[in-house]
Amino acid sequence: MPDIHFDRYYRYTDLTALLQAYAAEFPALIHVESIGTSYEGRDIWLATVTDTSTGTAADKPALWVDGNIHASEVSPSSACLYLLDKLTRGFGNDADITRCLQTRAFYICPRISPDGAEWALADKPKIIRSSTRPYPYDEEPLGGLINEDIDGDGRMLMMRVIDPNGNWKLHPDEPRLLVRRDPTETGGTYYRVLPEGTIEDYDGVTIFPKVRKERLDLNRNFPSHWRQENEQPGAGLYPTSEPEVRAVVDFIARHANLIGAVTFHTWSGVILRPYGTQSDDNFPVEDLWTFQKIGEKGTEITGYPTISVFHDFKYHPKEVITGVFDDWAYDHLGLFAWTVELWSPQRQAGITGYKFIEWFREHPHEDDLTMLKWSDEKLGGQGYVTWYPFEHPQLGGVELGGWNMQYAWRNPPPQFLEAEIAPFADWCVWHLLASPRLELYEATATPLGGGNYQVRVVVHNTGWLPSNVTKKALEKKVVRGVVCEIALPDGVTLKSGRVREELGQLDGRAYTASGLTPWGLSAATADRAKIEWVVHAPDGGAVNVVARHERAGVVRVTLELKDRKV
Repeated sequence: MPDIHFDRYYRYTDLTALLQAYAAEFPALIHVESIGTSYEGRDIWLATVTDTSTGTAADKPALWVDGNIHASEVSPSSACLYLLDKLTRGFGNDADITRCLQTRAFYICPRISPDGAEWALADKPKIIRSSTRPYPYDEEPLGGLINEDIDGDGRMLMMRVIDPNGNWKLHPDEPRLLVRRDPTETGGTYYRVLPEGTIEDYDGVTIFPKVRKERLDLNRNFPSHWRQENEQPGAGLYPTSEPEVRAVVDFIARHANLIGAVTFHTWSGVILRPYGTQSDDNFPVEDLWTFQKIGEKGTEITGYPTISVFHDFKYHPKEVITGVFDDWAYDHLGLFAWTVELWSPQRQAGITGYKFIEWFREHPHEDDLTMLKWSDEKLGGQGYVTWYPFEHPQLGGVELGGWNMQYAWRNPPPQFLEAEIAPFADWCVWHLLASPRLELYEATATPLGGGNYQVRVVVHNTGWLPSNVTKKALEKKVVRGVVCEIALPDGVTLKSGRVREELGQLDGRAYTASGLTPWGLSAATADRAKIEWVVHAPDGGAVNVVARHERAGVVRVTLELKDRKV
């Protein structure tokens, strides 16, 4: 097995070597390819995982899984690698994984933003949102506070400066903590708190963050609901203007066998579903119900709550974000698409029932004490650092300390990484096994006399989801029904029927009521489709029939044309 460890984060060269090692070790299961290159020219690697002895990935329902579209969110790459590792270890040993890879396929893209991740994982990291491409201007911004490690200890902490007009004061019971100053309070010792860093062109009075030269957000560059920079910062010049996003969109749009997508991010410890731009009232109701059912399973397996972005995860109650991956995958292609925000320091500390975004604006002081206790006891004090004096090159005497954002918040500390990402591999396998699955129900060739035969083929969907996957896919007309074709050898002619027929969509079991009542009782066989031909074969022979559905797979059958006379 490849030498992989889930208590560390891998830079691009090591990530590439690991993917190639898996492909070399498991050539019948894994194919690794580049789907495009980044702004700086790095390959964006994709691993296709399926049992090729049972057919190609293109002939099977598939799930897309990706990570690390945001530069410093590197644990999502680990989640993708963990899934890849679990699939290889489980194939032939775990019944669900074996069945999944025999009948279905994964497309796994561990790192969409390899350039930005290299900056985040450097010995002296630089934190940006996504791509390293200068945007919106190709010029160096002038002046401001540069967030960086200024004392050479490998950490980017906080700086506190005594200031009579500061917003913060010491916690009454724990001097390491700072709490908000009361609205009418005066006469105490107050602090101004800044990110650790140096101040370029400091005028001795004003301090502002230095504007990033690299302001793209690749998860604002997808086509669905895309808006220009004045409405959506970081959106890029036009939808898919960025090579990383264009590579992902092109691959997914060209692979009609996809039924769903999971994109890993950090942090919050939550599973997000569309929409980000509109209310649940705008969903086709069956899609909303099914999103909720799949999400409930995700919560059961991982412990992460499943919520709507629009209703429960807005950064501001009056604003929405647009051009994001999961909205695009669902709204344009009709895929069940999810954003998983890995890691919740609050939940690790024992804080539950909090609002994911609102907590950062308003929470009780007791939560800060709880978080500090967690850092002391579980992180050895590395999460929240006791303040210590430092002679700042522009500000003079300051104190460094507070939260170590990179270590405790942005990604799981390495010792917590595997436990955090492991359950999602099980959910991804379950999600893919819930896909539609086209299988043969029956196939016959019945002699009619005079060298004529009735050829009859019945296929059915044995999967949980309907063959179209979502109602949205039907609405957008991006999915065909079952297509059935008959191939005739020389000497055999078609008497009735057409060589190719489209049979429509096949139901799954997703819409079955939770209990057997007269209201939900149905005798329908909408999961089956039948096609019949009459062929003339005076000398016998064989016909080949192929039934295929882009999202449900392919069935192939050969029928011998034999007169039953003895």
